Amino acid sequence: MASWFSPKYGLRSILRLPRTLFSASANRVHKNNEYQQQTKINEVQNEEGEDKNDGFNPGAPPPFKIAEIRNAIPKHCWIKNPWRSMSYVFRDILVVAALAASAEYFNNWVFWIFYWAAQGTMFWAIFVLGHDCGHGSFSNSQKLNSIVGHLLHSFILVPYNGWRISHRTHHQNHGHVENDESWHPLTEKVYRNMDDTSRSLRFTVPFPMFAYPIYLWRRSPGKKGSHFDPNSDLFAPNERSCVVISTLCWMTMAASLVVCSCIVGPIRVIKLYGIPYWIFVMWLDMVTYLHHHGHEQKLPWYRGEEWSYLRGGLTTVDRDYGWINNIHHDIGTHVIHHLFPQIPHYHLVEATKAAKHVLGKYYREPKKSGPFPIHLVGNLINSMKQDHYVSDSGEVVYYQTDDQLFEKSKNKSE
Repeated sequence: MASWFSPKYGLRSILRLPRTLFSASANRVHKNNEYQQQTKINEVQNEEGEDKNDGFNPGAPPPFKIAEIRNAIPKHCWIKNPWRSMSYVFRDILVVAALAASAEYFNNWVFWIFYWAAQGTMFWAIFVLGHDCGHGSFSNSQKLNSIVGHLLHSFILVPYNGWRISHRTHHQNHGHVENDESWHPLTEKVYRNMDDTSRSLRFTVPFPMFAYPIYLWRRSPGKKGSHFDPNSDLFAPNERSCVVISTLCWMTMAASLVVCSCIVGPIRVIKLYGIPYWIFVMWLDMVTYLHHHGHEQKLPWYRGEEWSYLRGGLTTVDRDYGWINNIHHDIGTHVIHHLFPQIPHYHLVEATKAAKHVLGKYYREPKKSGPFPIHLVGNLINSMKQDHYVSDSGEVVYYQTDDQLFEKSKNKSE
C-alpha cells in the first residue's frame, strides 16, 4: 500500500489513473455509439435497395465472376470490323449533310423545328461513334481510332483526348462514390456545402441537361481540373501532349464557327449548328445520367473493399429508346458495354442476350419504349427529385433525399 504514495507513483498518478480509465471507457462508448449509428444507417440503406418482392439485394456480392460473363459472350462479338465501323461514320455524316441542305432549301419554321431535333440527335450519334474510338472498339488501329475520334468529336466541340482519358477513368471506377468520374453522387458534406441556388439548379430538370460543357471546363462538384488543361490532375504527365492536340483541334472548330458567323451571319450559324449542338448536349446528359440513375429499384454505390470492377459495372442500367436505338448505335445497351468496353456497338445487343443467364437478377430488363422514349423523362424527373446525396461514410450506400430542397426553392420564389 505504501507504494501508492512513493515518489515513483505519487498522489498525482493515483488521481490520473481513474481519469485514464474513464477516458478509455468513454472512447469505447463513443466508438460503440458511432458503430451502432452507422449500422442503423447501413440497415436502412440496405432496406432501400432490397427488392420487397423477393428479397434480392443489389448491393450483395454477385455469385458469379466476370470471367463467367465473358465466356458466355460469343467470340465473334469481340471482333472489330473497321469497314463496318466506318460505314456508320459515312452514314451519319451523310444524314447530317442532308439535313442541313434540306433546312437551307425549305427554310421555314416548321422544318427548322424538325431539323433541330433531328440534327441534334445526329450530333449525339456522332458523339457515340467518337466514344467507340476512345474505347478502341472502333477498330484495332490506334491511329485510325485517333484520327476518326478527333474529327468526329472536334466537330461537336468535344476535346477528344481530354474526354477519352476522363471517360476511361469513369469506366475503371464505375460505381465508386469518390473515384467515379461522371454523374457520381455527391456526399452529404459536399451537398450541404453547396449554396441553395446550385443545389436547386443541379436537381431541377432541365437545367442539369445542359451540364456537359461546364463539366468539360470545370468537372463535377467536389473535383478540380479541366479537360482542356494538359496540367490538370485528370492526366498523367505522358498524356499531356495528347491533351494539347485535342484542345488545339477544339479551338480550330470553335474558330471555324466564328469565321462562318462572320461570312454567313451568326443567326444562320446558330440555326444550323448552335441549336442542334444544345440538343446534342441534352441527349448526352440525359442518356449518361440514366445509365447510372433513375431505376425503380435503388442501386448501390460503393467505397473501400466493397467496391470491385464487377460490382460497380452491375450498377449500370440498360435503357430502351425505341427506333432511336439504331440511330444512336445502341448506346442504351449499357451494362455489357461498361463491363467490356472493347466490344463494338454493333455486337452489344447480341452479347447482352448471351450474358443474361449469367447476370440473373443483376441485369435489369429495360422497359420497352414506344415510338419515342417519353417514359424515360419520368425516370429522369423522379430521380432528380429523390437522388440527392449519399452518406459521408459506409462502404455500400444508396442515394438519400433532401425533403427540404424544393420547399426552400418554392419559399424563395414566393
